[in-house]
Amino acid sequence: MDTLPIKDMANTYIEHSMVINNFVTTIGNQIKSSLCRVFGDSVKYKWIENDSKPVIPDASINCDIKNRRSTNFLGVPRFVMEVLSDATEQYDRNEKMELYKKVEVAEYWLVDWRKKQIEIYVLSPDENSIDDAEYKLISIITEQNREELKIHMFPNVRISFEQLFDGVD
Repeated sequence: MDTLPIKDMANTYIEHSMVINNFVTTIGNQIKSSLCRVFGDSVKYKWIENDSKPVIPDASINCDIKNRRSTNFLGVPRFVMEVLSDATEQYDRNEKMELYKKVEVAEYWLVDWRKKQIEIYVLSPDENSIDDAEYKLISIITEQNREELKIHMFPNVRISFEQLFDGVD
């Protein structure tokens, strides 16, 4: 089999999709005149580091959109966001995070719409190896420190806590 197991997302909460859509529309409007594009969970990436099995992030910002074959991007996005759900949380926190680290996605967000919380990880050089990098947890954003929310790899692009969780009660 040359694809990752696809979980039945039919039981995904509407709030999961709302967070993705809020991110894509808010960020998309800000970067449309740049070389980068924001994508929701409808694009696939294939990397040799994953035996060319397709990976579908919930949201990504890709500045290498010409590097593709057919329906798959081959380049690495600079930013990836995964919205946690009961069915995918362990996968997002483990296998996906490890893969994104391996291909060097610079910034990785884990968004929990249930807690209204964002974990922000940034790739940092590993002090023990010149070739490896590790994700460093930069911040955990909640209602209490919501004004600190920012995309570190795109400092001129803004999304507020309220925009990200708009419609999520």
